[in-house]
Amino acid sequence: MKEYEEVPEGFKFYGTHVGIKKRKKDFGLIIADKVCHAAAVFTKNAFCGECIPIGKEHIKNNELQAIVVTSGIANVATGKTGRENEYKILKKISNKLKIEKENILPSSTGLIGPQLPIEIIEGFFENHPLELEVNYENFAHAILTTDQRIKVRSLKIGDVKILGIVKGSGMIEPNMATMLAYILTDAKISKQAIYPMLKIAVDQSFNTMSIDSDTSTSDTVALLASGHHEFKQEELQESLNQICKELALDVIKDAEGATKTMFVTVKNAESQEQAKRAGKSIINSPLVKTALFGHDPNWGRIAMALGKTEGLIFNQNKVDIYYGEYLIFSKNREEKQNSSKIAMYIEKNEDIYITVDLHQGLESFQVIGCDLSYEYVKINSDYST
Repeated sequence: MKEYEEVPEGFKFYGTHVGIKKRKKDFGLIIADKVCHAAAVFTKNAFCGECIPIGKEHIKNNELQAIVVTSGIANVATGKTGRENEYKILKKISNKLKIEKENILPSSTGLIGPQLPIEIIEGFFENHPLELEVNYENFAHAILTTDQRIKVRSLKIGDVKILGIVKGSGMIEPNMATMLAYILTDAKISKQAIYPMLKIAVDQSFNTMSIDSDTSTSDTVALLASGHHEFKQEELQESLNQICKELALDVIKDAEGATKTMFVTVKNAESQEQAKRAGKSIINSPLVKTALFGHDPNWGRIAMALGKTEGLIFNQNKVDIYYGEYLIFSKNREEKQNSSKIAMYIEKNEDIYITVDLHQGLESFQVIGCDLSYEYVKINSDYST
């Protein structure tokens, strides 16, 4: 992309190194040219970062003009000092950009426990100008932690543009993943409509995935609309859903140490919620995940994950389990003739599709996960050292 034509009108970016990390970019900003209609969803983890309650308060009126992200330290379990540090950063940005601090959404991601080096951050902004740009790449790099790459998606529908930027590759099972996602559009969206639209898109995307079943302390998904173009809400909702699904898949594809992406569909359940819970039980099972890493068609682990799903109604004599097109379990017995084909299917493909047919009702749901590799253990065994 040369001219960044997919960036919605009214937004600029900033990303730099201020001194939180040793060398890499660690501070990012998104700035709108005017106050936007906005909405956000946040982590349900009760041990949340200090930026979360501030963000919830600032988004109450469905208005934002800026997003500020510090990366490298999550500012979690830092008490009164941590909260004060967030406000100090907001004050600096507010004074520098001449915008109300109440219109800034803060996010922090990284290591839990340490305090932000607030003197270093404040000193940086006292001595450096904020050179905003239409190019989003410095911002996208500045918000990363263990991510291997930036994750950006965009689309254009008529005159309207939508841009989504996400970070996250571990400690991820969103429940509204450490996951931060920012979606920008130049469409007009009313204050009344913007939160329901975001919630629908998030429930169909980020809330269908899991890397390691750990709901981060800092999860945030925010949507800002600069209001430059009229557009039909139904079509805009479809586009928003698409962007969020693409971003969610990008997070899974960049999961820490992952070699396989797992698409699990539970069909013919009594309710969509039951199908979702069953799917999540499968993709979160360490035994299912390690079997996938080892190319082992161990359907018994899928059966185990089904059986431990709270509230799931099914008759095991009716359950069918498939890997791709290959049936491995039906009528309460193994289809042994397909075991070698399934092992080959897992070995040869990065995307693995597992289908569980409960034959119990009419509702279905698909969730997305990944395998569990040696590399995941290596990355997370020495993360703080």
